[in-house]
Amino acid sequence: MADGDSRPQVGRREFLSGVGVAGAAAAAALAPVVPAQAQVAQPQVVQVAAPAPAAKLPDGYMFLHPQEAQFVEAVVDHMVPKDELTPSGTDMGLATFIDRALAGSWGKGDRLFMQGPWSKGTPNQGYQLPLAPAALYRAAIEGSNLYCGKTFGRAFDKCTAEQKETFLKDLAGGKITLAGGLPGRDFFSLVYQNVMEGMFADPIYGGNKDKIGWKMLGFPGVMANNAENVKQYSDGRRFPANPVSISDMS
Repeated sequence: MADGDSRPQVGRREFLSGVGVAGAAAAAALAPVVPAQAQVAQPQVVQVAAPAPAAKLPDGYMFLHPQEAQFVEAVVDHMVPKDELTPSGTDMGLATFIDRALAGSWGKGDRLFMQGPWSKGTPNQGYQLPLAPAALYRAAIEGSNLYCGKTFGRAFDKCTAEQKETFLKDLAGGKITLAGGLPGRDFFSLVYQNVMEGMFADPIYGGNKDKIGWKMLGFPGVMANNAENVKQYSDGRRFPANPVSISDMS
């Protein structure tokens, strides 16, 4: 945990192994949306509250409101706690990566088919909600805090490590439907996907600060001459990666 309290630490491996369903769910979130004519014309009703009034954004954020930023920071710090391998998720820039993605064209759904009909799809059909990613995050964060408030008596970012893990596992397992009828698994799938992207994308996008994700894996970055390194270190020696990012090439 990033707040330095005395609550039990939840390791990255334990958390990710505990949500084994998340890998398949995240893969489903990456699948293309099925064209309208291939969908069953039974409307899926998702009620979303009216947009909240404009609020002062936290320093460094382009989209997330204060409570939303606290939620995202708590999620990424729980999924990626500070340990001997990496800093906390927030210190790696994962919340910044997510915020920038939501503020940009991806968050607005510029490349999503958004004209319906909004039928309940099967897992292999991918994302089927009538919400762009930014709208889903905004509604689902509010719904998550409402659920945690009713279940644990506090917002997600104020929950204990065990409560956070319980909530995220239930979200990943499809056991939670958030306010307005939002399916919890769809939200978790998107968050999990974004956390993984933020850990290993080029640092130019806000995450993977100091290329720590690449260094952890021994990934060389954007260089195209890594074939020689593969030959040189094929004897089993550890490859001392010095990754090169897009900004390094500028």
